[in-house]
Amino acid sequence: MTDAAFDTFPKLLARNAAQWPGEVALREKDFGIWQEITWAGFHARVRDFALALRALGIGPGAVVGLIGDNRPDWVAGQIAAHAAGAMSLGLYRDALDEEVAYLIGHASVAIVLAEDEEQVDKLLGLGDRIPSVRHIVYSDPRGMRKYEDPRLLPVEDFIAQGAPLLAADPGLYDRMVAETRGEDVAVLCTTSGTTAHPKLAMLSAGSVIRHTASYLAVDPQGPQDEYVSVLPLPWIMEQVYVFGKALQCRMVVNFVEEQSTSWADFREIGPTFVLLAPRVWEGLAADVRSRMMDASWLKRRFFDLGMKIGLKALDRKKKSALAKILLFAALRDRLGFARLRSAATGGAALGPETFRFFLAMGVPLRQLYGQTELLGAYTIHRPGDVDFDTVGVAFDDSVQLRIEAPDQNGVGEIVTRHPNMFLGYYRTEEAADLRDGWLATGDAGYVDGKGHLVVIDRMKDLSTTSGGDRFSPQYIENKLKFSPYVGEAVILGHGRPDLAAIICIRFPIVSKWAEKSRIAFTTYTDLSARGEVYGLIRREVETVNAGLPEAQRIRRFLLLYKELDADDGELTRTRKVRRGVIGEKYGDIIDAIYRGDPAIPVDTTIAFQDGTRQRIRTTLKVVDLAPGRAGQRHAAE
Repeated sequence: MTDAAFDTFPKLLARNAAQWPGEVALREKDFGIWQEITWAGFHARVRDFALALRALGIGPGAVVGLIGDNRPDWVAGQIAAHAAGAMSLGLYRDALDEEVAYLIGHASVAIVLAEDEEQVDKLLGLGDRIPSVRHIVYSDPRGMRKYEDPRLLPVEDFIAQGAPLLAADPGLYDRMVAETRGEDVAVLCTTSGTTAHPKLAMLSAGSVIRHTASYLAVDPQGPQDEYVSVLPLPWIMEQVYVFGKALQCRMVVNFVEEQSTSWADFREIGPTFVLLAPRVWEGLAADVRSRMMDASWLKRRFFDLGMKIGLKALDRKKKSALAKILLFAALRDRLGFARLRSAATGGAALGPETFRFFLAMGVPLRQLYGQTELLGAYTIHRPGDVDFDTVGVAFDDSVQLRIEAPDQNGVGEIVTRHPNMFLGYYRTEEAADLRDGWLATGDAGYVDGKGHLVVIDRMKDLSTTSGGDRFSPQYIENKLKFSPYVGEAVILGHGRPDLAAIICIRFPIVSKWAEKSRIAFTTYTDLSARGEVYGLIRREVETVNAGLPEAQRIRRFLLLYKELDADDGELTRTRKVRRGVIGEKYGDIIDAIYRGDPAIPVDTTIAFQDGTRQRIRTTLKVVDLAPGRAGQRHAAE
């Protein structure tokens, strides 16, 4: 059990400020200079925010919204909300207006702490759709003079609201902190459901702290560790790291200056621990391969030789000193990974080829698995026992896993329980799929001979062809995305005679390849329709097919005219494919693929985030990799 004296975020912060006041807690890059914030300074900022909230009437039962890039004030605002007895709700900075309006309305958010003009403009643009919002506080004043909305408060004026309370009663904030309770709902965390509106999982601070303590026992960090916060703060795992872990182990949390400078800032810090989403690891691997296109023949030779030696050593569960000299030492340094002692990925599946790439490089990468309702991750690989086909084992004995209704191969639904689960969904009649305290995850998997959990796919996404062959779309998609040229892929085939794929090119890399190959193009749509690009992707698909069983090979594919986008509802915020949306939105294209049409005319309009629209008129070429099977396909349908 957590010590009641330190069972909330404000209590942990107060302890750290009292015992290690001069120690660096946070670091933010501003105008090219890293600015350090000590535990004492951090605590003072949270105190000022909390008293301001109190002065504005924000207290128990209220909800404080936060939106913007990852910043110290975002973190301070959340802890201040808890100190005031309120709940915090993080909103994704790139969420569309409709999603923001829904979440604010659903939770009756009373005050929003926003970063800058971009977020303020989004909130003001919602007009009377967010009537519960009484105050909008902004930290960055640039571009704000044009607004006259009475709800707006610059952060300095916001803090000034609470100054009289502090002057009249210097001990007020300490009493507010002491009154916080670890079992009260503190965080409303959006789920990344693949359908409808996100639900708000209610999390208590005590549960987050206890569960994070279990995590720290198997993946220790301390004051000597540096972490760069680049994943969205509303996501459950960034909540675990920036709040649960950092407040307990006192690792330094760093915030980059801008999205555009994130990797340069990342390299400057040289973190000792990193958590990146699968799409980021995939992008890094693809970028490395892309850079090799522009390298000299000698560098390409060293790269190929180093990778070959490194992967062979990895297969023998060893490391190659020669590969390190030839390639990996310089590559890790260039990526900012030179000081890494621990690295993790989670939120979605990471393809085994990408996993092997980084393990061979010497990156101590481990897979996490979990759900928002279960406080994020609860399995991890142990050091020296990393198997990229699995997600490891439970943190400790308090986490119980089992496979519900396994088939003859041991595959069934993963169900889990532990003492620190969520408290339900906020203001939602729909209940979680709980069975005698066990949460049904909706994921299919099994436990292997070593006791590792293997996650195959979503139960509802496991597919069967009309011929009775079972396959996991996600598994094949991840193999395709290891290619530097493939940005996203959707595998089709459920109830069909064979498998097909809708593929989105990775535009930055394919465009570079096209320029080098002297292929003229204008837009993403134009480039993806080029015959040379189809030839490039065909080779990648054939490479993947060579490593798959006959029944799971891709027989036809096309290149989509646009990238799949979370803003269009095609992906979740953690980049999981919403298959239902894809099936409905591109149903005519899918039907044409299985009719055997060699080309599919498209005349449609796409909308951009800024509200502009563009008409797309093109023809999608369908590549048939098994033309001899066409007759069989028509006969089967």
